[in-house]
Order: sequence, then C-alpha cells, then structure tokens
Amino acid sequence: MATALITGGTSGIGAAFAEALAARGVDLVLVARDEGRLTDSATRLASTHGITVDTLRADLAVRADVERVAARLEDTTRPVELLVNNAGSGVRTPLVSRDVASHDLGFDVMCRAVLVLGGAAGRAMSARGSGAIINVSSLQSLFTTGSYAAMKAWVTSYSQGLSVELHGTGVTVTAVLPGWVRTDWHARDGERRSSVPGWLWTEPADVALAALRDSARGRVVSVPSRRYRVIGWLARHLPRATVRQISGRISSSRRDSPPDTSPPTASPPTASPGTDAPTRTVRTEDS
Repeated sequence: MATALITGGTSGIGAAFAEALAARGVDLVLVARDEGRLTDSATRLASTHGITVDTLRADLAVRADVERVAARLEDTTRPVELLVNNAGSGVRTPLVSRDVASHDLGFDVMCRAVLVLGGAAGRAMSARGSGAIINVSSLQSLFTTGSYAAMKAWVTSYSQGLSVELHGTGVTVTAVLPGWVRTDWHARDGERRSSVPGWLWTEPADVALAALRDSARGRVVSVPSRRYRVIGWLARHLPRATVRQISGRISSSRRDSPPDTSPPTASPPTASPGTDAPTRTVRTEDS
C-alpha cells in the first residue's frame, strides 16, 4: 500500500490532504509540532479508514528535526511515494522591520525545510523510479505583498526547478497555488477576513483534491478553482506596474493590524462516514 508524508498534516490544508488520501486507502506519516493533535488525528484517521498512520513530532524551524524527517523520507525499508510539503507560518512583519524573527521563521519552515525535504524525497523516489512531490505555495507568489509572497514565490520557482531536475526519473513535482482558504488561521484575522468577498473563499478539501488531481496528471503548477486560475492568468499577464499597484492595495489593508508571526492552526476535520472500519497501526516517533 502507498504511503504519503504530510508536513503540517493535522490542520488546515494539510488535514484535508490527510483526509483525502486516507479515504483512498493511502497510509500516512503525519508531521507536526503538537503531539496531542498528532495523536488525535492519527487515531481518528486510522479508525475511520483502516489505514496505518505514523506520526513524527517535528518543528521544521529546527534543523535537527528537519533532518529526522528527511531521514524518514530516505528510509528504504519504509518507502514514501508522496511528499506533501504543506507546513507554513504567517509572515506579516514589514520588510523594513528591525525585528526579523518572523522572517527567519518563515525562511526556515517554508523555504529551507521545503528544499531539504524535497531533495530527500527526490533522491529516494528517483532511485525507485517513481513518486510525487506536492509543495503548497500560494497565489500570493504571483503578487508583491511582502515577505510571505516572496517566500512562496521561491516555493513556486523551486518546484519548477526541481521538476526540471527530476524530469525522466518517474518523479513528478507540483506547486499548488491556492488563494484564500477557510481555515482557523484566516479566522483569527477577524476584520481582515470579513473584508474578503465570500466568493473568493475556497475550502481546504477542494484545494487538496484539486492538487492531488493535478499531481496525478503530472502538472507542475496547480491553481485550485476556476476563479483563481483567472486571477492567476491576469497576475502573470498584466503589466508588472499594475500588479504592484494591486499588491499595494492588498497590503495596505493589513498595515493597521499587528504582525501575526504564529504558525497556522486549525481543528482536525470531522470524521467521515464509516467509523466501523478496522483500525490499523498508529505509531509515534519523537525527538
């Protein structure tokens, strides 16, 4: 049976990936910082879908923890067929801020960890001749709205570069560029969330399903939902001065609020029907 490793796999989009893959009978390795949430998610997914769920508690801002996850990806006795690099953190600190702590955190989690884990997965998968890597980027990567957008632009570019390097090996790489997604991370924004038109919001499950579909088709860039594909096309084809002007308007709506440097959190999705499915192994690895 195939195995997928998901970083940030207990909340938001990561939890949606876990649910979608578990429903397909894919065994999981969930990576997150919160041991209690890991245990709860693993127990629920295993009992609901009858799969094996391993957990790996790791803080991807800590290099030793990233190396442990990389070692799991390269473990030839327990091959991973799909890597979902999903873990992230919000970065709204101004680029001119003297305090760069949130920028450092963002670089470590959303750039360096993606680089290290993508490389580990690429080596292991190409040696076997098959596999898939999904890197969760953002539609903001097409705009110029600050540090977060710049980091996600790196993820989008890196994913395409990795796809080029792995061409012909049987390993696919897909960058996923979602827009606004209904998670508790955005729910904490309060007034900022209420200012976003309802039609722009997407559901985590829809993002995960679109990403998995496009990954299976070998697409290198996936933009979930037709409306965001249109916005993405405009962002790529409008004059850059216009894109910067639009980006400035988006950014200005955030300047009156204090920076949010904490990682996103979200409650695990509710269990799907079929809770009488046989329970398989839940294993936990710790630092």
